[in-house]
Amino acid sequence: MTFYEKPTDLRAACRTGDYDGPTSGHAQGYVQANMVILPAADAAEFRQFCKKNPKPCPVLEILDPGDPEPKNCAPGADIRTDLSRYRVFRDGEPVGDVTDISDVWEDDFVTFLLGCSFTAEEALIAAGLEPRHIKETGIVPMFRTTKSTEGAGKFTGPFVVSMRPYTPEDAQRAADVTEKYPMAHGGPIQIGSPDALGIRDINAPEYGEPVTIEDGEVPVFWACGVTPQEAIRNAKPRIAVTHAPGYMFVSDLESDSGKV
Repeated sequence: MTFYEKPTDLRAACRTGDYDGPTSGHAQGYVQANMVILPAADAAEFRQFCKKNPKPCPVLEILDPGDPEPKNCAPGADIRTDLSRYRVFRDGEPVGDVTDISDVWEDDFVTFLLGCSFTAEEALIAAGLEPRHIKETGIVPMFRTTKSTEGAGKFTGPFVVSMRPYTPEDAQRAADVTEKYPMAHGGPIQIGSPDALGIRDINAPEYGEPVTIEDGEVPVFWACGVTPQEAIRNAKPRIAVTHAPGYMFVSDLESDSGKV
């Protein structure tokens, strides 16, 4: 796989259709973001949902209605074309993944860019704790849990968590590393005990792909930016667009710039 070093190059490849794969491991040193796009009529409640649930929904930037340019995170970028894959929802149900949303864009759409754990993953790599999915599948396994978010209007639903396996000693080291990145979901919400989160089969994630868990390792769970997609399912807005899980918006913000 070719890895893009610069976010501008990756976004350009997405825009032209030359790249439509997952973004983990690309543009290292730059912040990747989860994305939610909603009609303006639904945006105020979703903003409150993010405010009440900062662990899975840390806000990086909210664009003005109808504006596709993330002026703070990536000036000159176009949110309609510069992700490698989008997920379109109608009345709360996903109706398909696409690589360009220009044809569904509406003049009052409000875009939310939310922090992503991929930023913290770079710190894990630097600490000698590379998550296994980077080499195995490129997409972290993600699970729907029985842990509830705090609702805001019609937006409510369960936490989604991402999982990375480590030995108990390395799990604590990983927790210490990621705790320093609150805008990338911070430290884990649980180490081990998937049953306590309502996860029945650690090898069958609802999103992403399963990874190998070796003898002596435990699953470590972080809050995940796919959580809003579960809230969209419950809220049932007329239309919504998100990133496809694992296919993020790659910004120009540097991971250690102090802005995240």
